[in-house]
Amino acid sequence: MYQYIKALHLIFVVTWFAGLFYIPRLFIYHIEASAKSSPEKEILTKQLKLMTKRLWFIITWPSAVLATVFGIWLLILIPVWLEQPWMHVKLAFVVLLIVYHLKSHQIFKQLQRDEVKYSSKFMRIYNEGATIILFAVVFLVIIKSAFNWIFGVIGIIVLGIFLMLGIKLYKRIRSKNPDA
Repeated sequence: MYQYIKALHLIFVVTWFAGLFYIPRLFIYHIEASAKSSPEKEILTKQLKLMTKRLWFIITWPSAVLATVFGIWLLILIPVWLEQPWMHVKLAFVVLLIVYHLKSHQIFKQLQRDEVKYSSKFMRIYNEGATIILFAVVFLVIIKSAFNWIFGVIGIIVLGIFLMLGIKLYKRIRSKNPDA
């Protein structure tokens, strides 16, 4: 039974992250479409709202719920994990992921009401939040007790720096070629 529950947990974690990786991209396109003139603005906005709504409610939310259910089920099957420090840190990152998900839901609702409160630049940076959480959780789960906390924290900071440099580089490329 354990292997099936673990497999289902992993499948829904992957689909949850797929939704969390793609939804900010759709937010960026929606924000940029809102700055266009008619009729392009209305056509793009209508399509992006529909795409976002389908992604959010058909893939992302169900995946979040099922990943959580199967994760809790695994902890019920193997409660000794709750005594291990790596699991405490992992669960802290899971809480951060849930906060990120709920913030994304708030942004989703705002954009569905045509309320643009964030810039596309902000959303490009926001988009990397799930990536950082994913790296942290995967390394914690794979390395477990052998995980060197100092190097792990440094690694996550370095990853964040590289992501920011990548965003700046992409912005520079895009300013020279808007179709890039």
